[in-house]
Amino acid sequence: MTEQEIKAAIEGYIKGRYSQWTIGITDYPNRRRTEHGDPKYWHHWNASTEQAARRIEAYFFKKGCKGAGGGGVSPNYVYIF
Repeated sequence: MTEQEIKAAIEGYIKGRYSQWTIGITDYPNRRRTEHGDPKYWHHWNASTEQAARRIEAYFFKKGCKGAGGGGVSPNYVYIF
């Protein structure tokens, strides 16, 4: 998926309620989901590159999503919950 497609998909889930969602990036989405306590409303996308994943994450931080940055060794997945 492209950055724009991932952003559109995330917007479809968030529906303007940015402060109610957490966004992050990782190199292992299934492990990260477990580390976050296996949230019920989890979605993740492969952004292809770390740079794309970081741009998407930063975009949603600016809109008010929660998160802490970081991401692992080579984080190319974006997730929300």
